[in-house]
Amino acid sequence: MTTNNVPKATLQRYPVYLKALRRLQKNGVERIMSKELSSFVDIEPTTIRRDFSFLGNLGKQGYGYDVDKLIEIFNGQLGVNFDEKIILVGAGNLGRALMNYNKWDYVVGEIECAFDIDKTKCGTQFGVEVYSMDLLEEKIPKGCRIAILTISHNVQETVDRLVDCGITGIVDFTHQHFLAPKGVVIKSIDVVSSIQELVFMTNSLESKTKKQKSGK
Repeated sequence: MTTNNVPKATLQRYPVYLKALRRLQKNGVERIMSKELSSFVDIEPTTIRRDFSFLGNLGKQGYGYDVDKLIEIFNGQLGVNFDEKIILVGAGNLGRALMNYNKWDYVVGEIECAFDIDKTKCGTQFGVEVYSMDLLEEKIPKGCRIAILTISHNVQETVDRLVDCGITGIVDFTHQHFLAPKGVVIKSIDVVSSIQELVFMTNSLESKTKKQKSGK
């Protein structure tokens, strides 16, 4: 199976299902109905069944889904790596919050180590070893592909170094423009824009509701 024909919205829900399924597996649950899974992920059972149908004929009427089988399919067919080695570049306030959170429920892996130009931040923070940026090439974990970027200075230079070290995916919190070669995937996280979008949607909904109430 390939994900080429799977709707984007469905792909975005797969990690949500996977997180819930691994929690269920950890708690000894062997099979589950779509209605039961719905209560864990807050997604309608019909949507769950449709999303799962892209992975094949997985469930049985009256039996539900085999939790172990679902996890195996997500892992194998979707190419999910539960042991992904992730590095963090920037151990400031946001970086510290991410290190403190570093509980991904075995869905994508975890932050293996972090780097910062401020040597006073080096050492162990929340169980994560923080190294000087001078040691990036030396200390980056073997096989590491993903980096979280939370810095505000020397962004382009840092990206160039990360790419040279084999990084092919960057979660970008910098809000700065930078260039990356073809084949490197950038996922920009802009909290301000997300809030602005939410405010716009909320205002639009309130305006629509007022018009409906007024009969206009």
